[in-house]
Amino acid sequence: QVQLVESGGGLVQAGGSLRLSCAASGSIFSINLMGWYRQAPGKQRELVARITSSDSTNYADSVKGRFTISRDNAKNTVYLEMESLKPEDTAVYYCNAIGTRLRGARLESWESWGQGTQVTVSS
Repeated sequence: QVQLVESGGGLVQAGGSLRLSCAASGSIFSINLMGWYRQAPGKQRELVARITSSDSTNYADSVKGRFTISRDNAKNTVYLEMESLKPEDTAVYYCNAIGTRLRGARLESWESWGQGTQVTVSS
């Protein structure tokens, strides 16, 4: 099993900044992809940003230029720096990771989600 633990959410005024962190632990051989998704009330969960093990990134159009995703492979941790926050960024933010574990002599894929952290941006 792989667990993802998020931290860093909270309440901030529009124009402010927050930094989210997500640490993975458990049976990990490699983490190929780490990302952040968000879900606002009454809306579907959507991709915010993701980063590969080689630091290739992609972002939702709505956050480009304002959010930055990064990762520390030694710590199995992914970060999301959020700047110039807007009320429409208000949502529960979920960390996601996809990787492999070693089971005997074989590599086995896994995917895991964090429990979510609330980000609220007031106008």
